[in-house]
Amino acid sequence: MYVPRRIFFTKGVGIHKEYLASFESALRSAQIEKFNLVTVSSIYPTGCKRVTIEKGLAELSPGQIVHCVMARNATNEPNRLIASSIGVALPADKNTYGYLSEHHPYGETANTAGDYAEDLAASMLATTLGVDFDPDKAWNEKEQVFKMSGKIVNTFNNTQSAKGNKDGLWTTVISVAVLLA
Repeated sequence: MYVPRRIFFTKGVGIHKEYLASFESALRSAQIEKFNLVTVSSIYPTGCKRVTIEKGLAELSPGQIVHCVMARNATNEPNRLIASSIGVALPADKNTYGYLSEHHPYGETANTAGDYAEDLAASMLATTLGVDFDPDKAWNEKEQVFKMSGKIVNTFNNTQSAKGNKDGLWTTVISVAVLLA
């Protein structure tokens, strides 16, 4: 059974006249272009330790199949604001899994997109832990409820935003959580 034991976060922006090449450029910006990425759903594995990108990359080899959670967005519309964000919610109980969320909006700043992704991950975790909250409340109000419950210990986000290239070239943003054995 393969359960990731370490995780690192990265993000990047790519610009090119071709859509696929702008994605490749974003992968290069995030330093993960050398790997065969397999996207998976959004569970933060029990006992998974966060490591730096440098430590994580040192464990990988070019061409290796690497599992990740990825948020991705692209535009070729000049000056259009795009973002990608991974939200993270970790439980206080180290024997319980956490959540990762992917968000890829248009027209949102990095702060707005990051808050939304963080809120989404925390809300998903809260529902599995039985934390009672009002889903219509603002993120800062729910965050206080989640943390005061004692069941959610930490939330954060990994967000990248960019404005579409002024000349109409493809602009791609990615935010990635890379899972390591």
